Amino acid sequence: MPSQPSSSPEPSSSFLTDVSRFLGAFRWAFMPLGLLALVAVGVHAAADTLDDRLLTGVDRLDSAFDAWVGQSSSTAFLVDWVSLETRTRLARALALVWELAADLLLALPALGYREVAAPRPAEAWRRLEVSSEASSWKALLRRCLRRPTPMRWVRPLATAGVVVAGACTVARLVQGTVYLSWRPLFGDTAADLSARGLAVAALCGVSVSLGWRAVLRNLQHADAACEAVGPRRAWTRGLVGCLLVAPLGFAAAWDAAPVLSFLR
Repeated sequence: MPSQPSSSPEPSSSFLTDVSRFLGAFRWAFMPLGLLALVAVGVHAAADTLDDRLLTGVDRLDSAFDAWVGQSSSTAFLVDWVSLETRTRLARALALVWELAADLLLALPALGYREVAAPRPAEAWRRLEVSSEASSWKALLRRCLRRPTPMRWVRPLATAGVVVAGACTVARLVQGTVYLSWRPLFGDTAADLSARGLAVAALCGVSVSLGWRAVLRNLQHADAACEAVGPRRAWTRGLVGCLLVAPLGFAAAWDAAPVLSFLR
């Protein structure tokens, strides 16, 4: 009587694999929150660099107001009506409102981030059925070049500057924490090199894992908003928001993203 073939036991997965699969089931929750946090940190870093500029602008407006009311004796009592403390509070309030508005425009779209499973090899032919209007990098960039609008260009570029600033903020936190905690143990040189290396690793890790996804999500959001109103109204779609986030994006890339400082 022929013997029954013994069924080979199924290979058991390791503990780390099981934990990874368990945490992967919650990517739909923590990935959008991670994108939201990264953009919010970058916007805050950019807004911090604009505080002094806003205070300078408020001081100039106050000087112009004092010069105007000082021309007449009936309004001379209004000179120095706005004190330095009031001007400082006004500049901080403007920076806070600007930051919150940028958070609404750049960070909230990140909550709509969703991941799509890659097609299996047996279903690879289904890629041919995907229309050219799919929300992929290639299709989105093609529409940006063929049908450019302020929203399609300003929002993703501002998001790119903001996420780099946010990644640099995380890297600076890692660098400072490692250096201060390792210096008494390993000395100044070893602590400095280790802190710089871990800071660069944190900068690259945050940018690769979250940064490009935040840019892609804002590009998708801007593209969908422009497509919804048609080509004629697409040029004015989100124009006010673009005017708000463009200076913050530039400040984030120019002042709040010292990428080369980790290598010097």
